[in-house]
Amino acid sequence: MKRLGCKLVQQKVEEELKIKTDSFIAKGNRAPSLAVILVGNDGASMTYVSNKQKACERLGFMHFDYRFSEDAKEDEVLALIDELNVREDVDGILVQLPLPGHIDERKIINAIAPEKDVDGFSPVNVGSLCLGQPCYVPCTPKGIMEIFRYYSIETVGKKAVVIGRSNIVGKPMAMLLMQKGVDATVTVCNTKTGNIKDYTMDADIVIVATGRPGTIDSSYVKNDAVIIDVGVNRISDPSREKGFYLSGDADYDSFRETECSVTPVPGGVGLMTVMMLMENTYEAALRRAK
Repeated sequence: MKRLGCKLVQQKVEEELKIKTDSFIAKGNRAPSLAVILVGNDGASMTYVSNKQKACERLGFMHFDYRFSEDAKEDEVLALIDELNVREDVDGILVQLPLPGHIDERKIINAIAPEKDVDGFSPVNVGSLCLGQPCYVPCTPKGIMEIFRYYSIETVGKKAVVIGRSNIVGKPMAMLLMQKGVDATVTVCNTKTGNIKDYTMDADIVIVATGRPGTIDSSYVKNDAVIIDVGVNRISDPSREKGFYLSGDADYDSFRETECSVTPVPGGVGLMTVMMLMENTYEAALRRAK
């Protein structure tokens, strides 16, 4: 098995982005800036927000952090977004998902100005991605494309199966793989698909993003397939210091005796997601400076 670790990929992207950011600021421009909104106290969300703050600091970005309690009113969040949309010192706006059940996630996302939607979730950016036009690409799929480039994984003419249909990963990932220049032949499955093996056994690339541990193992794929595991699942384990361990959606250990190339969890796709957010924020700053 070839381990497609992403630490070196992330470091390469960060180093290149730091050079571009320093040059941008040296030309008299304000540093790129990101505003992050967190509602509630979800542990995983708080960790993600902390990682984004640290990345901003390493790159020399400005960052603004806004926190609401779990019972915050939807109108409060919308009012803040309206304010951030018109602030000249904010290039990108990110609302950390998931949101509490009483808040309409789609209404919140739609309220973000498309030019500041560095998560790439707004209808304008999704539509542009579908049409192959310039846009902010959702960070996880964009990070996966960076992994392909780093490891010289060929996509042209290859059969790719995406397992998952979320607006955050599955759908945009499929659209990216279909773009001219990428040119994969794409099949999209989901957890309701009957006998997923019928689709994955012939695939050159399998991207699994279901949020369910053990969705696939080595028996689902041919011996030399590329497996991109997007899942990050907390598995309870009282014997461990933190009381849990992280597992992907693929059974990583089952691939050890194969010729497959597999991203690990942790140390895989998740490292790229934050860095692609930083790259999108930098692109937003470039557009603002023009």
